[in-house]
Amino acid sequence: MDDDAVTSTALAAGAGTPGAVEEFVRATHRDLWRFLAYLGDPQSADDLTQETYLRALKALPGFAGQSSARTWLLSIGRRVVVDRYRAAAARPRTVDAEDWADLLERRRPANLPGFEEGIALADLVAALDPARREAFVLTQILDLEYAETARILDCPIGTVRSRVARARTDLIAQLTRAEAQTEAPARAHAKA
Repeated sequence: MDDDAVTSTALAAGAGTPGAVEEFVRATHRDLWRFLAYLGDPQSADDLTQETYLRALKALPGFAGQSSARTWLLSIGRRVVVDRYRAAAARPRTVDAEDWADLLERRRPANLPGFEEGIALADLVAALDPARREAFVLTQILDLEYAETARILDCPIGTVRSRVARARTDLIAQLTRAEAQTEAPARAHAKA
């Protein structure tokens, strides 16, 4: 569904049109889940998505369509992630030392297409500065326009462009370092 159709569906849902809420969720679920998986982690994306829809559906009657419904929903999702991080930071966590390896293994994304490539991409993107990661995911992975991304992130479009450019530079640097680390042992082995 294009943005105009999603926005029309959201307005209809806010007005109480039967079936419009379900149609709105179906039209936006995939993009919202992917965005939240990259901002948070794939294991908590389902919970974050549910929380985002709970907030959005409560606010839907007040949605006036001043921006696209997709932009509005992703903005709510971003706030849900921020709230989750704030809540987690406020609560100290304890982990048994012997469970740390198991915990790390369970947090690895296993359901991405091209499992090894998906893990590599998720690791590279996760290592980005959070502001750069948000801009990169929205524009390069979810394929949103820079102007729409600027509205979601509540910043100037030039800032979005800058963050995406810096994210690309960071990703290239990470890949270059990784390639150098894998080539060094191969060269040493070849000399021996």
